[in-house]
Amino acid sequence: MKKLKLGLVVLAIAAFTGIANAGGIGYIDYVKVIDNYDYAKQVTKEVDAKGLEMQQFLVDKEKEYKALDTPLKKQTFEAKVAQEFKEKEQAYVSLKTKREQEVYTKIKDAAKAVMVEQKLDAIMDVRGVFVGGVDITDSVIAKLKGAKK
Repeated sequence: MKKLKLGLVVLAIAAFTGIANAGGIGYIDYVKVIDNYDYAKQVTKEVDAKGLEMQQFLVDKEKEYKALDTPLKKQTFEAKVAQEFKEKEQAYVSLKTKREQEVYTKIKDAAKAVMVEQKLDAIMDVRGVFVGGVDITDSVIAKLKGAKK
């Protein structure tokens, strides 16, 4: 019985200490961070440019297709263009995924640094917070602007 009481006292002290030392929850507005982060803007422009290149590729190939005079040439051309476009599309998706992951990682690292500096327990996206928390969006943006690309 003594062990049970001692265990409950230790548990109560641990719970109280944990609550007393809790740093709280921070949150960021990810969209605002992206909109104010030059590197993210640069990545967006790069990815959009590749998307426009793909559109231009299709426009150019459509003109070439219209100039063909036989069904066999058109069929062969379609197969060739479909394969080329598939390769371009795969390269585009790969680039987009890689670059977006780079941006996400940089933002996440900045958020972690702010979390440590402000002694917070966790960081959430603003869409997950209904009431409470500490908005660290501007601190994350400042951290990213001060960081090297």
